[in-house]
This record gives sequence, C-alpha cells and structure tokens, in this order.
Amino acid sequence: MPEYGAPIEVEDGLRARTRRGSIGSQWWSRRFIDLVESFADTGRLQRGRSYARKGQVVDLRVEAYEVTARVQGSVAEPYEVALGIDAIDDADWARVEAELASRAVFRARLLAGEMPPEIEDVFAGLGLSLFPESAADLHLMCSCPDWGDPCKHAAAVLYLLAESFDDDPFLILAWNGRTRDRLLTALRRAPARDAPDAFAVEDEPLTAEGFWTPPTGLARLRERPAVPSVPPGFLLHVVEPPPVKVRRRALTDVLQPAYEALAATPFSTE
Repeated sequence: MPEYGAPIEVEDGLRARTRRGSIGSQWWSRRFIDLVESFADTGRLQRGRSYARKGQVVDLRVEAYEVTARVQGSVAEPYEVALGIDAIDDADWARVEAELASRAVFRARLLAGEMPPEIEDVFAGLGLSLFPESAADLHLMCSCPDWGDPCKHAAAVLYLLAESFDDDPFLILAWNGRTRDRLLTALRRAPARDAPDAFAVEDEPLTAEGFWTPPTGLARLRERPAVPSVPPGFLLHVVEPPPVKVRRRALTDVLQPAYEALAATPFSTE
C-alpha cells in the first residue's frame, strides 16, 4: 500500500530552486513539464512538487533513454525510480544530424551551446519526437508500493529533471540517445548543404518594353524577410577547432568572450 507517514528528511538532497508556482524557466523545460502535466495525475504531481522542493531526491542521473534516481520516502531505504523513453536509433539520429547540419543557423546555435525552439519542428518533420507527448511515451518505474502513474516519487524526479534541463538543454538530447560531444562532432564534420541565397534576385530579360519603369529587383529585395542572426563566434564553432591551448584552455574558449564583446558593442561610423 502507498506510504502515508512523513518522509524522512534528506541531508544535502537535490532541492528544486523554484519555491512556488511552476517549475522550469526555459522554453524546453516548460515544454517538457507542460506535456507531463497534460496527461499525469494532478494530485500526485502536486505531491511530487512538494517532494522536489523539500529535497527528497537523493540523486539523479541522465543516460541514453533512461533517467535513474533515488527518492527518500517514509521508509529507511530510498525508492529506486527510472524514467524511460522510446529509443531514437542511430539511423534516425543520422537523419536528424544531417537536417540540423544543413541549416546554418541551427548548426551555429547548437555549436554555440544554444537550443533553438524550432528544433522540435526538425524532429517532427522527420516523424520523431523530442519530448514524450503522451503517457504511453513515458515509461515510469518506482520501487514504492504506489501503483499511481506517476507516483509522487517519480513526479519529484520529473520536476527536478526539468530544472536539470534548465541548466543544460543538451541533457534532453542525451536522454534521447545523443550526447552533446557526439552531436557537436557530427555537426562540425557534416557537410552543410547549400542554403538559398537570401539576397538573390531573379534575373529579368533586358527589353525596350518597360525600359523607363522603376527596377523591380530592389523592391523584391526589400520585401524579403530578415535573415536570422547567428550567435557571436559563429566561425569558432562551425570549423574544426585548432589544437591550440592557452593556459590549458582551448583557443576557441579563450576567443569566445572577445567575439561576444564585439557583438555587444554598438557600431559607429564616426
């Protein structure tokens, strides 16, 4: 039967930073929690938030296709919790990497350590899902006697997992089977397909008819949408990093602050 006593206090347990309201501050963690809350039991989720804020989760580990944790309840031994998702196999990951590498802005932002919101669309366009979208997509296991789905122990882990995603969005990809290093290595090595030129203007034949009319090329150019900006230090992340270190730090890490400072400096023609 489910436990009813007060949970045993955990010294140095993992504690949610958010003391009230929603847990998760970045778009990817909020997306994950919103999906979970759309299909999970409300009461158990509320108790799980309480456990997460009290620090009842002893530890949490993210691995490919499974998150494991221990959660302290009212009995002496912590409960073992596992959160599983369906695997994205290597063939599908190769398709994802090729698609991401073919889009310069996606490639640059990921190599700069950012998670573009549109990355979900890339997965969806390939028939894949970055997040569990239903209860059937999320496999919850706990050694406690509560058969709820999720129990409060698994719910606590879900909320702390969301805060872990806040700290490192690449954990979402690691949970789906691709570590940060492996993905970024693939993006650096993949040949980027030629992107359409945002400034291209269609050629028009030169004839006497319409000779005195204003040119239309520049008008069409003005109507084109703005090209998405790339993060500072784009080239540092796209090209293969040189084997040079400055005081044991990679050269790209040393140069990145300089690129960011230059990007933040207003341009002046004076």
